[in-house]
Amino acid sequence: MDNQLIDHLFRYHSGKMVSVLTRIFGLSNLEIIEDAVQDTFIKASISWRQKQPENPEAWLTQAAKNRVIDIFRKLKTEQKHLPNINQGTNAIAINELFLDSEIEDAQLRMIFTACHPKLDPRDRISFALKTVSGFSIKEISSALLTKEDTIKKRLSRARKTIQNKALKFKIPQGKSLPDRLESVMEVLYLIFNEGFHSNKKEILIRKELCGEALRLTQLLLKKELTRTPDVYALCALMCFHSSRLESKINTGNKILDLKSQDRSTWYFPLIKLGNAMMNKAVNTSNLSCYHYEAAIASEHLRSKTFNDTNWDKILYWYECLNTLKPMPSNLLTMAVVCLQKNNLKQAKTYFDQLSPLDFESRVYLFYGALSDYYCAINEFKNALTNIDLAINTVNNTLEKEHLKQKKANILNLL
Repeated sequence: MDNQLIDHLFRYHSGKMVSVLTRIFGLSNLEIIEDAVQDTFIKASISWRQKQPENPEAWLTQAAKNRVIDIFRKLKTEQKHLPNINQGTNAIAINELFLDSEIEDAQLRMIFTACHPKLDPRDRISFALKTVSGFSIKEISSALLTKEDTIKKRLSRARKTIQNKALKFKIPQGKSLPDRLESVMEVLYLIFNEGFHSNKKEILIRKELCGEALRLTQLLLKKELTRTPDVYALCALMCFHSSRLESKINTGNKILDLKSQDRSTWYFPLIKLGNAMMNKAVNTSNLSCYHYEAAIASEHLRSKTFNDTNWDKILYWYECLNTLKPMPSNLLTMAVVCLQKNNLKQAKTYFDQLSPLDFESRVYLFYGALSDYYCAINEFKNALTNIDLAINTVNNTLEKEHLKQKKANILNLL
């Protein structure tokens, strides 16, 4: 049995199954449904040890359908439902709910349910990652930089709120849609970022998470109600970043920064798709943070070489982004851009506004950038101090090796 295949299928199909079964049985039975889907994959891992089915996805879908009857039995509704479950209109209705279009609709319903305003904002993200994308509690903990026990409490609290408030499994309409859609986009953005720059120790890139976030974003674009300029901008951003995934790590499993990346390996069909999304995204006078981030990513892709990069334009977009959504990470990147422009004085004004406490588990990025600044002003001992701090606080193995190489380069300058 291929455990990687099981993991891959679980990532892609558990959310689908949970969403469809929730549509059949209702949110009040969500915990039973999640247990049933988990059980389906455990059974798959056992039965596939000897021989994998020719079509694993079809096997899992059929297994999920079979679990419908089991869940009816578990809910003690046998007398009311079971006589007709395998025949007549009930059987037709259930089979129709497993059609691709209906699965997509069920997933959208689940996303919007997870982002309901009656749920605590922190609970929404945890709940969406669990139910929509099949994240384990450990993975959610990693993505949110939060303890596993805290995630368990958030999931439990979300389920209780859904029960107590009797939330509906539907896509909102009217005035409630824009705010909920904003929350949905935040969750999808988080899923993508965890794939593009993972918090896992041994893995820097998790392509399946990038793909899942992009797929769910494209689901939003299929429905007229959720087809907005902001969603187009988010989709463009994901396309632009995804186009560079293959160039971030070389064949020796070493990180390549933007300057060292082989631009011929960038995937141009995704860049083309991103450009098409961006053309639709700008049909608005109210630009979002996703518009500005996509514009920054596009500017990098537009440059034929690293030396051709238009750093002035990139700094301008970051200034716009930080005005709209002030964040320490924006200021840090603006400082890095100023280093590229050799505007050391301006870089220092940005560094002076920052503290290591602003970055929590990503503090190594702050120390690494500060080390670059000290190198630029020929203060190599301070550069060495900060690169050591970066090495001691980074979690990912590949990033640690990358920083150690930078330290070796600094030592050569001493």
